Amino acid sequence: MTKLTLGSHPYMLGFEQLERLVERTSKSDLTGYPPFNIEQSGDNAYRITLAVAGFAEDDLSVTVEDRQLIIRGRQTDVEDERIFLHRGIAARQFQKAFVLADGVEVAGAAMENGLLHVDLNRTPPESIVKTVKINRK
Repeated sequence: MTKLTLGSHPYMLGFEQLERLVERTSKSDLTGYPPFNIEQSGDNAYRITLAVAGFAEDDLSVTVEDRQLIIRGRQTDVEDERIFLHRGIAARQFQKAFVLADGVEVAGAAMENGLLHVDLNRTPPESIVKTVKINRK
């Protein structure tokens, strides 16, 4: 018995790109730093929340590149005369990437109490009915 993949199913045409996206995202690390939540905040709205304690707004960037939401954080090391007896707060850079479906757009981003909220809205596709004329050859 042959295993059918999404791109090779006979009734699903043109979904090869979706199969590549699923393969690419399955290789990404969902448990890494920083921790995050994804919630549905409405029928067509989502919110991604990252715990970014210690990061200032200037240390963070939120961009959309080729249908991917990319959130980066980079803290600038302040050279001062502090002597740490214990340093448990990570000051490391990070990058999180989320693949966005067609019609999903970033509505905005906000910082609140050490959390970065990125709001997304999905525009439902219009239902289109098209009649195709059959030509005689």
